[in-house]
Amino acid sequence: MDRKKLFFFLSASIFLLLGFSMVSFAQETGNNISNSIIDVQKYERAVHIMAMLMVGFGFLMVFVKKYGRSALTATFLLVSVAVPIYFFVDDLSFFGNHKNEIEKIILAEFGAASLLIAAGALLGRLKMYQYIVLGFLFIPFYILNEWIVAGNGLGIMSQGIADTGGSIVIHAFGALFGVGAAITMTSKKEMEKPVESDATSDKFSMLGSMILWVFWPSFCAALVPIQLIPHTITNVFLALCGSTFITYIISTLIRGKISAADIANAALAGGVAIGSTCDHASHIAALIIGIIAGAISTVGFAVIQDKQKTFLKSVDTCGVTNLHGFPGIFGGLAAIPIIGGLNAGSQLMGILITVVSAVIFGLMTGKVLSLFGRRQEAYLDSEEFVDAEEFSEAEKLILDVKKLIQDEEYKNKLN
Repeated sequence: MDRKKLFFFLSASIFLLLGFSMVSFAQETGNNISNSIIDVQKYERAVHIMAMLMVGFGFLMVFVKKYGRSALTATFLLVSVAVPIYFFVDDLSFFGNHKNEIEKIILAEFGAASLLIAAGALLGRLKMYQYIVLGFLFIPFYILNEWIVAGNGLGIMSQGIADTGGSIVIHAFGALFGVGAAITMTSKKEMEKPVESDATSDKFSMLGSMILWVFWPSFCAALVPIQLIPHTITNVFLALCGSTFITYIISTLIRGKISAADIANAALAGGVAIGSTCDHASHIAALIIGIIAGAISTVGFAVIQDKQKTFLKSVDTCGVTNLHGFPGIFGGLAAIPIIGGLNAGSQLMGILITVVSAVIFGLMTGKVLSLFGRRQEAYLDSEEFVDAEEFSEAEKLILDVKKLIQDEEYKNKLN
């Protein structure tokens, strides 16, 4: 081979190698950029979820009069405990959940949401440090159920389960766990004390509900494939519209007038129930699921809640059974006729495991929490907060007037 041919051959080889390298580099760079963009989008949804946890859940639970500071502080602490515990426990290879950082944060937020739901059943009856204890106990139990039901841990759920937005694993588990804990934690004195609200606390609760309503699509769409996000978001909004509309109708039919508690809570039931089918249901199915869930939840708050208190001998402060428990189970069941190819037996098994484990773990946790003491008086900020008034100025005035009347009556008797 002469020098010209050799030079031509070497030059062509070098250009080919450079070309392949550039193509490979471009593909790798393109994949990295694409993954980075997807992670940024997940981060944005993660921030939306954190707004739901801190502001939405926080203000939703402010409805208890004289317990607003405690409700917000408890929310702050519960989220701050739940996220790192989930993040580090999930690192254990035993659970086999190897996600990237942003996905693990989102999953940790899901765990925090379920914890807040559970805490809602006990709201007002725990000392502040007991909320922290609750977080330490709840998250490992939550991870265990999530691993078994959603991750096919132990090989029980080999046929899979439909629960993209957590109707079963997040909402139903948290609600039933909280109810179980309340059963073993509620004292007779607390049974007799009413859970009171006023105009101001109801307004803040409505604000929290509206914040949850706005960001709920990000919660359900947080980890769905990017091509399914528009469909998922639309379905969630439609379900929420359905539950809000029917809540107003049924609340006025049963009570005669609008109940702020019904609107603030049952209006969100559509978001709870659509979780299992948010990425698969048709738009009309999503609306129907929202309407049915809202109806179930409103009837729960208006009719069942007082009977539940008597039957279970416990207090569900926030009514999580009616907002998250019943609608969550309904949402899981609704997936059976809606999602083609879904194994009905596996779906039912996932619901059953979640219900049973939540109640058992909740009962155990309530027993442990009771070992850490009890509040002197339920639903009062003044027991633990500096400068928190036990009574408002108006209530003090009423008490002073009553005392004057009693003193006057006593003087008249003496005369």
